[in-house]
Amino acid sequence: MAADLIAVVPDQRTTAGPGLRPTSSTGFVGRDESAFHRATDPNVFDWLDHVKAAAGCSHPIRLSGEVATVDRATGQLLSAARTEDMPDGEIYKPCGNRRHAICPSCARTYQRDAYQLLRAGLAGGKGIPASVAGHPAVFVTLTAPSFGTVHNRVVNRHTCGNRRRCDCRAEPCHARRATDPTARPCEHGQASVCWARHEESDPRLGQPLCLDCYDYDAQIVWNHSAPELWRRTSEAIRKRLHARSRQLGLPPVVQVTDSGRVRRVPPVKPSFGKVAEMQRRAVVHYHAIVRLDGVDLDPNAVVPPPAALGVDDLVAAVTHAATVTFTTRPHPARPQGWHIAWGDPAKGFDVRPITADGDITDGKVAGYLAKYATKSTEATGHVSRRLDGEVIDLYANHQGSHPERLIDACWTLGGNRDWQHLRRWAHMLGFGGHFLTKSRRYSTTFRILRDARVIWRRTETGHEYADQPEDDETTLIVGLLTYAGSGWRTTGDALLANTAAAMARERHEVAREEFAAVA
Repeated sequence: MAADLIAVVPDQRTTAGPGLRPTSSTGFVGRDESAFHRATDPNVFDWLDHVKAAAGCSHPIRLSGEVATVDRATGQLLSAARTEDMPDGEIYKPCGNRRHAICPSCARTYQRDAYQLLRAGLAGGKGIPASVAGHPAVFVTLTAPSFGTVHNRVVNRHTCGNRRRCDCRAEPCHARRATDPTARPCEHGQASVCWARHEESDPRLGQPLCLDCYDYDAQIVWNHSAPELWRRTSEAIRKRLHARSRQLGLPPVVQVTDSGRVRRVPPVKPSFGKVAEMQRRAVVHYHAIVRLDGVDLDPNAVVPPPAALGVDDLVAAVTHAATVTFTTRPHPARPQGWHIAWGDPAKGFDVRPITADGDITDGKVAGYLAKYATKSTEATGHVSRRLDGEVIDLYANHQGSHPERLIDACWTLGGNRDWQHLRRWAHMLGFGGHFLTKSRRYSTTFRILRDARVIWRRTETGHEYADQPEDDETTLIVGLLTYAGSGWRTTGDALLANTAAAMARERHEVAREEFAAVA
């Protein structure tokens, strides 16, 4: 609970709406910022119920206007509710930010949605047939190559019960014999060895042993090219499986498109669910679920693959595709372009079958990927919004820290007209892709999950803005709302709302643990 409050109260970054003049990042002229003032208000419980949907949000969106319920068939106005009749005269809406460092509450919601989305593609549910549990599926990890030696923590054998609180003894970081030629100091006089057994919280983890030896240009370009490398890899997996189906003599499936065109397509197709993780060395790597599906006459159907194709064929296709490479366009700093490829297969490539009762289960994989879906560059020690020429000097320094040198390389390379897109993603250290993506047929969508949550909230205690129960088939809800501001009105409001939300989450977690213990 304390972590939630610390993240919310000190820095509200409040944006004033109409009629409000901000005096600081946390308050407004003429408003009592005291939590005591709000708590002693006779209508405090009505206010808490009103802000319940956004109570845990760090920077809620405030809206004002009118919400109307209209009959779909006749266009008749059934009911209307004005925000000026509600507490504070505004509606509070969660910001919806997926990044845990920005808004822990909204990130937690996003993480749970991501878990349901990813797990549904392996176990079924949420509109996905339960038969997908029998489809061959693998969990794949693809990492970037080395751009220089960095401090790391390697545990050869884990004896801890919980990896989140791992206290196992790590191996020496970079141990080399004195007679080893690679143990000599680099050309810049920095040591090439490190005998430290780093703890998980050691700030040196991910930092280069020598900042001047590190290839920052290559890492920035690799980060930016990672989505294209993944696209080529997924295409290579698909082609390898199609070639395997032809080798087995499996007949193609004849499909008729909406335009009446007849297509003969291979009888097998892979589906993906992928998450990008930003490592401490500030380079992305991918965790992916690859599921093998069949192809039906209905292009939208999810059916099992032919029995002749199994998990071994899927593993072979993924292993083959991991060798895909390409060369970027030329740059004045590197006329031959940069060679883009995945890391050393012996160190950075891992593919494991997903089973219902083994070490790699659907729940574990979905939880693992959902955890990284809420993270971003904060693991590297850098967090900022999109950068421009006015603020770039605050973050970029070619003689500075590891993140500062990466941003400087991004901005410098982006000075070329053909590489301007690098400057757009300087705040993401060159990476411009999505942190969670999936194939269209893999699973449900975030929108479906969010719509289901909205319906559940409206029907939990009755619809708030209508005089009669909502019927999605006959009524339409129209929000005539305008933006009023961002953030809580006062620090006292933030304190009360987030404290109430934190207590509710704590009770919820205790209830879940008790149910799990009984089961």
